[in-house]
Amino acid sequence: MPFFIGRDREARRGYGFDEVAIVPGSITIDPEDVDTSVELCGMKIKIPFIASAMDGVVDPKMAIALGKLGALGVLNLDGIYTRYKDPYPQINKILRASNDKATEVIQQVYKEPVKEELIYERIREIKKNNVICAVSTVPQNAPKYIKIAKEAKADIFVIQATVVTVKHYSSRYGCVDLEKICKESGLPVIIGNCVTYNVALQLMEIGAQGILVGVGPGTACTTRQVLGIGVPQITATIDCSKARDFYFKKTGRYVPVITDGGMTTGGDICKSFVAGADLVMFGSGFAKAKEAPGKGYHWGMAMPHFYLPRGARIYVGTTGTLKEILFGPSRVDDGTQNLVGALKTCMGNIGARTIKEMHLAQLIIAPEIKSEGKRYQKEQRVGMGK
Repeated sequence: MPFFIGRDREARRGYGFDEVAIVPGSITIDPEDVDTSVELCGMKIKIPFIASAMDGVVDPKMAIALGKLGALGVLNLDGIYTRYKDPYPQINKILRASNDKATEVIQQVYKEPVKEELIYERIREIKKNNVICAVSTVPQNAPKYIKIAKEAKADIFVIQATVVTVKHYSSRYGCVDLEKICKESGLPVIIGNCVTYNVALQLMEIGAQGILVGVGPGTACTTRQVLGIGVPQITATIDCSKARDFYFKKTGRYVPVITDGGMTTGGDICKSFVAGADLVMFGSGFAKAKEAPGKGYHWGMAMPHFYLPRGARIYVGTTGTLKEILFGPSRVDDGTQNLVGALKTCMGNIGARTIKEMHLAQLIIAPEIKSEGKRYQKEQRVGMGK
């Protein structure tokens, strides 16, 4: 429903995670009887969680650990691990930098060029451990890197930027033919990010095998402040999932929608699925793991931009092992651990046996849902009052 925000100027109302709640179902299911697995690019993912392609979140070791636990980590081919043979001294420089120097240090570290031989090496390091290997790059590097990724036996190729569209114009350089890459590369391609029905549908029509949804919601991202663009994640996910459903009815090809960013708790993750997501991608939740290369620090993919950085180095802390964050036991009271347990329990309470059945659950507009009855938690800064 549009609203007038000025004379003859309409605007839609968008909704984020804190403004909606999931309505319990008319039947309930034992959480142990639900199935959290999904299919992505023809492969079965046991846990529908993807770790963001951010250098403080996913290195080859983290990608391997995630894969062995049933989730998926995406390695950034434009990041530190393909620029330096030994990347960890550079990571330490970033971790040691003061807050007022962090952006400058990161910009300097990322000046080192990417080395193609390191792309081969990192992919092969992941693949030799018998887990799914997903890698990511920006559109302008995709034509070159996807050839290397295919030769190195990567399984999934992600093309990711702040905003990706099928139609892009420039007087300064030739534009990347995303449709050609999807149809001729020989690797399944996931493309993002987008937040609208039309763009999601167009990306599916050119052959994308997955769509990333979200502009600016990430914990370390400042795009919404620097550029003023973005759509709240619940609304963006619903709009793009409707494009997926229309495209499936039209063609019979199902293209998974991946909500990317903005989730900090198990509740946010569950709301994403009810809004229509097939999988979720997040960074800060995994950055808290003891195995994460950032040791509790997390920085955005657009932060190294030399002229217009759109990110911040933030400290999220190290709260537990990767296994504790995914499966528990939870040692915190804020919903950031045992995320799989939270998902299964939610599925049981809304009567959903599968992730697709979660799409059928009802959402309600509830901006006071996090504060209703939570006076003492807020006063004592525990649980939902933190």
